[in-house]
Amino acid sequence: MLKKIDKSKDAAKKPWFARPVIWIFTFLVLLSVWGLIRTYQIYESELPSIDEVYNIEPPLKTKIYARDGVLLQEFYNQNRIMTPYAQFPEHLPKMLMAVEDQEFYEHWGINVRRIFITAVKNITQMRIEGGASTITQQLARMLFLNRKQTLERKIKEALTAIKLERMYSKDEIMEMYLNLYYFHRAYGVSAAAHVFFDKKAPELTVSECAVILGMLRGPVINSPFNNPDKALAARNRVLFSYYSEDGITQQEFDSLKALPLEINLPKVVPGKAPYFTEFIRQYIERTYGVDKLYNGGLKVYTTLDWDLQQAAESSLVNHLDSLQKTIESRRKKDDPMYTEILPDTVDEFGDSILVFKTIQGAASSINNENGDILIMIGGKDFAKTKFNRAVQAPRQPGSAFKPFIYTAAIDNGWTPDSILYDNSIVLDIPGTENWRPHNFDNKYLGRMTLRTGLKKSRNMIAAKLILKIHPELAVYYAEQMGIKSKLRAVPSLAMGSSEVRLEELVGAYSVFPNGGIRVNPRHILKIIDRYDNILEDNTVVRKEEVLSEETAYIMVTMLQSVMEPGGTGHKARWLGFTRPAGGKTGTSNNFRDNWYLGFTPQVTSGVWVGFDDFISIGRNMTGSANGLPIWTKIMLAAHKDLPIEDFNVPDGMIFIDVCEESGKLATEYCRNVIQEIFTANTVPTEKCDICTGRKNDESNPADTAGTIRF
Repeated sequence: MLKKIDKSKDAAKKPWFARPVIWIFTFLVLLSVWGLIRTYQIYESELPSIDEVYNIEPPLKTKIYARDGVLLQEFYNQNRIMTPYAQFPEHLPKMLMAVEDQEFYEHWGINVRRIFITAVKNITQMRIEGGASTITQQLARMLFLNRKQTLERKIKEALTAIKLERMYSKDEIMEMYLNLYYFHRAYGVSAAAHVFFDKKAPELTVSECAVILGMLRGPVINSPFNNPDKALAARNRVLFSYYSEDGITQQEFDSLKALPLEINLPKVVPGKAPYFTEFIRQYIERTYGVDKLYNGGLKVYTTLDWDLQQAAESSLVNHLDSLQKTIESRRKKDDPMYTEILPDTVDEFGDSILVFKTIQGAASSINNENGDILIMIGGKDFAKTKFNRAVQAPRQPGSAFKPFIYTAAIDNGWTPDSILYDNSIVLDIPGTENWRPHNFDNKYLGRMTLRTGLKKSRNMIAAKLILKIHPELAVYYAEQMGIKSKLRAVPSLAMGSSEVRLEELVGAYSVFPNGGIRVNPRHILKIIDRYDNILEDNTVVRKEEVLSEETAYIMVTMLQSVMEPGGTGHKARWLGFTRPAGGKTGTSNNFRDNWYLGFTPQVTSGVWVGFDDFISIGRNMTGSANGLPIWTKIMLAAHKDLPIEDFNVPDGMIFIDVCEESGKLATEYCRNVIQEIFTANTVPTEKCDICTGRKNDESNPADTAGTIRF
């Protein structure tokens, strides 16, 4: 008889480690331990540090302001306006909770109950029905993580959310979320309010808040700009969620749901003073770096006078438009010098289209007392050309450089009544052609004082003067007064043969009304970071004495003569500028550059007009014809609210009547008597020996003086 085997007893005798349940349990325990260790590693080493969590710095705009607080320009990577929680509409945070996280104020960063419910739904329905991320988790992802759908990223997101909850209050987390989230073309609710409704955040209605929050699940897809129908549907879903959480009543929901989708785009306002703000942008990038410029939330307070800038831009553009028409009326449409091919265009016959080249201009003004740059215009149209001709374009100043030659002479013993002859000269230059300068009108006027030579802008007087004092001395004085461009110490420097930049000239000319004091030009008063720390403070004015007060004043009076009858700048008086002022015209060879530089006791301004490729503006197109009218309108605007002031006369200056023909003390026989100014060391002692009352007194030395060779 076979013995029955008791299998249950055999099973009971098996060792414990042979049982499957033990292995499963052990695996689960080890997996849990590994999970805990890995979670700890992530928490300690791969999550943002406490400092990073505590010092969250979302990218903010850098804003450029004019001296009166007008916002000129903004530079940013993300269009964001930071708004405190208290300034959000009351219904906005509640609506966000209704849509994204109903238990926001109850959990500690992650919602365990919601995670479990969502996981069960996703498993039972075999598809992902929805997420379980809290508002805090979403904020953690925005700040420190990415959107990769991996388990490790979700763990990091949850752990980072816990860190955030430990460091910040619920209101602070809500504030950061609403300021950081990307809504199509805008970062944060405040920027979105401006972009979509031209409103500030506190002014948003319930419907408008719903439109913005409707973009949470798809900023581009649900944007009113891209898909109005989807934006409307998304808005209504948000409103329903808000109604479901008792944010609004049934009646309010039905009423709001029936409203059409309405957006109100803000007026597109281009940046103000673009050449100036681009100059500032380049400085900030060079000094503080790209990240600070576009993300640092800097506030830059500049010296620009926005009202004056607008007046100057209008004056410049209007004159250039008129000048453009004049040039085009004098030239043929196929003139190769004055026309160019319009890129990427052809006419109906397939031929390239020719257009006239654009005449350009630049202008700059400075406050004499403190060096503040009041205006900066670098061209006719920034949208077409960003090249800043006020600070980047080296051009020949022509006769506008002559004041530096005269300054060097006056400071070294010459006087306004010193006599030189306006006649032709030839300068032998070894290894090259002889230098034969000539006057603008190709005429010679003979015996002449330095004052008259500058007043009438006689080239021969300036040429002889620079040969007397030597070009190196003229270069030294120009550089002392603020010219930074490389100057060539050659005789032709007297006619402005070395290129300089407009802003250099304006700063150097301001030395005259400042009594010999050079004030360093400044564009920025102060730069403040997002925490109101001062990064740069230029409110202290930096000054340096570069001329004697007496020399500066004598030059002021000589440049005032330029604006008197017979002077090249007298046109300013015809145009209505009657204040005490001095200035100088400038026209380079072949009428390529037109300049006018001038000053009052308060303001110095300069204007340049010309073509970028150095072609002639046209015959008889001079600084008086084109630079001076623009300068006059700018100065009229600059002095609109300023008191009338005269130039300060230094102590010890002596005024004496002299003969304009001889430059000596006037007698009863002198026909052209003028009052001239001297220092105690330069007062003339000799009486005029030319005017004797005889008939031959009227002979013109220019009639007998021939060409002089040097």
